[in-house]
Amino acid sequence: MDIKAVFKKIAKKKQYYFLLLPTFVLLITFNYYPAFSALYHSLFEWNGVNLSKFIGLKNFVEMMRDPTIRISLGNVARLTTTNLLINLTFPLFAAELIYHLKNSKFAYSYRVLCVIPMVVPAMVIIMIWRFIYNPTRGLLNQLFKVAGLGYLARPWLGDFDLALYAVIFVGFPWISGFSTLIYLAGLQNIPVSITEAATIDGTTAITRFLKIELPLITAQIKLIVILTLIGAIQGFVNIMVMTNGGPGEATMVPGLHLYRNAMYY
Repeated sequence: MDIKAVFKKIAKKKQYYFLLLPTFVLLITFNYYPAFSALYHSLFEWNGVNLSKFIGLKNFVEMMRDPTIRISLGNVARLTTTNLLINLTFPLFAAELIYHLKNSKFAYSYRVLCVIPMVVPAMVIIMIWRFIYNPTRGLLNQLFKVAGLGYLARPWLGDFDLALYAVIFVGFPWISGFSTLIYLAGLQNIPVSITEAATIDGTTAITRFLKIELPLITAQIKLIVILTLIGAIQGFVNIMVMTNGGPGEATMVPGLHLYRNAMYY
């Protein structure tokens, strides 16, 4: 590649690069600098103010010796796996149903219904589920009692064996508006000629989904996988609000443990 030719092209379009400059300055200042600064400081033994001694990877070794970290890694692995399974099935199923609706008005109405919950702050939803799990006044235990199944009532968020699964169950039936719309956009982008040809050939609904629709929305599936992995590994707000990592360390995740060490200790 001719470097001079590249610089000449840049010089001709320099006004566009100047317009992009503020965006890159903000990204470097508020995204990249904190990340690399954290990595740099993690190689030192320091008190939060002054760097004192270079220790290499010793901090990471000590972290992996922490029993809480080992427990939290197991918890986050289970959370990540279940979140992936949920986001790759339930929203896709909902998008398929909306996509195949014959009545366009109904399809539009269901799309709107999927979007409406996104307007509600996530914290409100978490607090509602926390109330549902309340051991004395919670909706779930009250329903069991009304149905004559009082023996199934549990302190859901206080049970060492059930707390993590109670957190996973939050958001049931797990039809995320964001994921559903991404899948639906991919399905609507499939050329009509392909689906019509499949219909003429007498393709069944299941075969059409497996052989045609699913392969053509792989880009959307990859996006959902990436976003789910990032969210599951980084996220800890719902756990902090609902259980604060308890009971004991039954719902502890690395993000919450690191947050506690950074802000409390």
